[in-house]
Amino acid sequence: MSNLALSIANLSKSFNIDHQRNGAGTYQTLHDALMNWPRRLVARLNRSHRPTSETFWALKNVSFDVGKGEVVGIIGANGAGKSTLLKILNRITEPTSGGADIYGRVGALLEVGTGFHPELTGRENVFLNGAILGMTRSEIKKKFDEIVAFAEIEKFLDTPVKRYSSGMYVRLAFAVAAHLEPEILLIDEVLAVGDIQFQKKSLQKMEEVAANDGRTVIFVSHSMPTVARLCPRTIWLRGGEVAADGRSEEVIQKYSNVVSVDQDRINWPEGFSNAGVHELKFTSVGLVDKNGRATTHFDYSEPLNFELGYTIHQSLSFCRIGFLVHALDGTAVFEVYDVDEDVKDGRREPGSYIIRCEVPAELLKPGRYGLSLNAGIPGIKNLARLDGVLQFSVDDPSLPGAAMNLPRVGVIRPKTKWFRKTL
Repeated sequence: MSNLALSIANLSKSFNIDHQRNGAGTYQTLHDALMNWPRRLVARLNRSHRPTSETFWALKNVSFDVGKGEVVGIIGANGAGKSTLLKILNRITEPTSGGADIYGRVGALLEVGTGFHPELTGRENVFLNGAILGMTRSEIKKKFDEIVAFAEIEKFLDTPVKRYSSGMYVRLAFAVAAHLEPEILLIDEVLAVGDIQFQKKSLQKMEEVAANDGRTVIFVSHSMPTVARLCPRTIWLRGGEVAADGRSEEVIQKYSNVVSVDQDRINWPEGFSNAGVHELKFTSVGLVDKNGRATTHFDYSEPLNFELGYTIHQSLSFCRIGFLVHALDGTAVFEVYDVDEDVKDGRREPGSYIIRCEVPAELLKPGRYGLSLNAGIPGIKNLARLDGVLQFSVDDPSLPGAAMNLPRVGVIRPKTKWFRKTL
């Protein structure tokens, strides 16, 4: 009997992208379409106004096997093909060529509320989602109380899910997918929508599922610490191809060494945000020294500065925006947010802004670090998240004790003062 859960061979997926000229590529209402019909008819007769198109390959000859009970992380930059791969595995979309053999019942958590009917209550959607996963009514009943307790939505169980916050949506969706025992669980990074406590509980549940139940888990994430903690094996997708496949520590290190190694600033002309988010977009991020000069190398004796540009498109009653510094192995060093200083109590009004965070000198141990970005409404909605977007070094060969080259544990090395007295 085969011990495989997934066997993927030469899997490719292409999309045809149309390029419209003269701004004709935007969405239109029916009224707009009717009013513009004469203009479009004339444009069709004019060869110079015809739209062009190109073929975009989201996946190119991807091949790998996953054994039963394996927990595998999938990492890569935005547009690398991670979500497309999961949609093919979940039979949402078909590959252009190649194939994926799946041995077992699949449960997926790809987007908040996937498989939920907005007009049905939470209770009804548990049974509906369970049926979609192939569970019998008796199997769902057996797990029902456990699902509701895990999701923490008892008070809203008989409320239509269209009235749920995105955080409530994801709690219930994850609880159903994790408790109704599919042999293969596909998870895209939607857990970022939940609050910190729920994220921790979900990760513990996934570890429990993989370790005790022998289920196969495919976990797509931008969070290197989470992948390192949860997944013994990681696959790195780069430009739709497998760039590396192996032990998570090794693959994450390779990925970290490539991503933004020599960049001190990144600009997003169109803005960056999570899929479907319109309220806030990141526009730039940079590393600067105490004099405001761009750099990726900081002196241990001088402060570090992180700059972030963003645009608010809709008023927000509360939003926190901040940075996470981590070692290249994924170990979190510290996390800071602008609301730590009560910047307008977290209220955001439309406009474009730049914030700068100064980190004290003589704090980080000399070495190389990654910088991640996050903006969101805790427990409600994650607006923009980018992990390992930039890397930087802290250097100081003159640091006391450095000449002896003695190893030090930990991720920080504050400059301390010592006092001695004779008794």
